[in-house]
Amino acid sequence: MALPKEWVSIEVKELEDLPCLRYAEKPDRRSSWRLLKERVVEAGICSHCGTCTICPVDLIILEDRPLDFDPKKGCMGCGVCVAVCPRYNYSPLSGIGDYIEAVAGKSKRFVGQDGAMVSEFMATALEMKEIDVALFVARDEMFRPYVVHVRSAEELYDTRITGTKYSFAPVMPELHRIIKRFDKIGFIGTPCMISGLRKLQKKVPLYEKRVRLAVGLFCTENFYWHQLYDFLKSRGADLKNAVKTDITKGNFIVTFKDGSEFVIPVKEMEPIVPEGCHVCQDFSAVEADVSVGSVGSDPGFSTVLIRKENAKKIFDYMVEKGYVETGKAKIKVVQRLCDYKVKIHPYPPKEEKSQE
Repeated sequence: MALPKEWVSIEVKELEDLPCLRYAEKPDRRSSWRLLKERVVEAGICSHCGTCTICPVDLIILEDRPLDFDPKKGCMGCGVCVAVCPRYNYSPLSGIGDYIEAVAGKSKRFVGQDGAMVSEFMATALEMKEIDVALFVARDEMFRPYVVHVRSAEELYDTRITGTKYSFAPVMPELHRIIKRFDKIGFIGTPCMISGLRKLQKKVPLYEKRVRLAVGLFCTENFYWHQLYDFLKSRGADLKNAVKTDITKGNFIVTFKDGSEFVIPVKEMEPIVPEGCHVCQDFSAVEADVSVGSVGSDPGFSTVLIRKENAKKIFDYMVEKGYVETGKAKIKVVQRLCDYKVKIHPYPPKEEKSQE
């Protein structure tokens, strides 16, 4: 089978060494997706990061439900889905990770989640011409996430683009779609998505060349949008009337248009936490260029862990321009949350004792 013209292929020599399975009934046909299905999805460790949607024949289906497959598309047996999956041969990352500088920051230009430092990083990177486009997750009137291209700082004054949605979004498929269109891309993702990006960059040189800034988000868990929406609505909180969602001090908080709030302990949301989140131990996105989150900073500020020189360059520029207010980050608090995530997400998972 010939490679589709638009596919960003791995070198053929690399593909020959990647794992694949053969159909038992048709030994002449190979099936890489079966490895992914059996060892990641059915094993209950898929993070729904979407990295595997690089599949050249679009066999892998990433929607608002667990990862699925369409074998009728005809697997090529190339193995790329397995090669870039951060959960194949999974070894959890954890801790704070290495960083150059840790600060608390608050944007003077934008309103977002806490200090709006993710927006500030991408806006400043655009201004510096470090990136041409940034992939952001916006929301519709039902708080349903979708991906947008941000190419100017002015676009980030739209509060539907800024802020956290706490739902899976198809950022990776969009990255695959635009990787040939833009030379310098800014990427924002949860820890599992950042890990997927790094696997991509190791296997496909074009991603290493063109993704110039990777901002990681502090994360404990994420949700399928339809489950989150239905769960909250069943408890009297309709997201179509919401303007912000947040997780603070163990509570999931929904802020509504009239200024009122709905608060529920995150522990009560356990029934809708996806399987793959239960084995993730990376709270602080240790592989990102810069990691951002509310934990470890005063209200209205974001904790910023600057890990790579490219992020340091951007941060120094925003400070020089007076775009941000800075303070001291409480690293011990961040470390405590990192340790807590390891504690509640053991890997391999502990087997539940049978009740006799």
